[in-house]
Amino acid sequence: MAAHDLAALGPWLDAAFGPAPMAEVARVAGGQSNPTWFVTHGDARMVLRAKPLGPILPGAHAIEREFRVLSALHPAGLPVPRPIALCTDPAVIGTPFYLMERVEGRIFADSSLPELPRAERSAIWMGLADALGALGRVDPAALGLADFGRPGGYFARQLARWGAQRAAARTASSADLIALEGWLQANLPPDDGRIALVHGDFRMGNMIFHPTEPRVVAILDWELATLGHPLADPGFVVMPWRSAPEEYGGIAGLDLAALGLPTEAAFLARHAAAAPDIGPPGAFHRAFALYRFAVIFLGIAERVRTGTASDPEAQRFAPLSARFAARGLAAAAEAGLSPARAP
Repeated sequence: MAAHDLAALGPWLDAAFGPAPMAEVARVAGGQSNPTWFVTHGDARMVLRAKPLGPILPGAHAIEREFRVLSALHPAGLPVPRPIALCTDPAVIGTPFYLMERVEGRIFADSSLPELPRAERSAIWMGLADALGALGRVDPAALGLADFGRPGGYFARQLARWGAQRAAARTASSADLIALEGWLQANLPPDDGRIALVHGDFRMGNMIFHPTEPRVVAILDWELATLGHPLADPGFVVMPWRSAPEEYGGIAGLDLAALGLPTEAAFLARHAAAAPDIGPPGAFHRAFALYRFAVIFLGIAERVRTGTASDPEAQRFAPLSARFAARGLAAAAEAGLSPARAP
């Protein structure tokens, strides 16, 4: 598979910021969406995010939107990296890219937080709830993001968007994924007119925590961000309580009390204290979040099939589309809403 031409980055940085030695260009492990590198140019320690090479699904990998939202949120004091530069010319390294400040801290890929002492785990989850609450209090219009998405009808538009991405993939959808999509269409809640800045992938693995404190210092991976409904991110962030450890690091089925992990209710109570006007997510919001992730995993399977996956170990995620679709149907059934309504 072709690779990004990172050798061309040095001359571009020299032209943009002045001549300086390139002390580091190192690929960051993971990252199913946009390939990422640590870059040190002179004294500047940065992170580079680029679109992947090869064919991509329509509307995916929107790094330009990532850069714009960082540019709005960082000056307002939200915990996001400082944006540095955006390059839309694919001729430089092979695809468009942007640079942001490298934030030091801790990233926890596994929601059960096995690397932490038991006594520290709940506080980390509460810090995540606080960060989500801070984001929920943002007024998009006040930060120049009034046109960052279409106001109103968020879930209807999202269902149409992710349904189109599912249909565009040549990799076959599971029967559960098709059924879940139909159930969501049949159970779409009426639009209540509320508008918020939605991150779109708000989860533990997309946070940088303070090196020693249970506090989020940087929210990462904003490519799915848009204007939407304030219950979208809360419905997504509770997904670990409905997915198993082998399903992208969930915590379903674990002894939460023994491990020092909070219940979903405790997490949502902390979020409610941080953002009291938002309210708790319902069955639809939970099922929709699982559906959307199922489509994301279908996209990973598509990139594995075409040889364009940014993570060399992406193959292990490809089968998760069907499993998350089944989890979405189960989330609906838990609330007494029968998936049998799906066509």
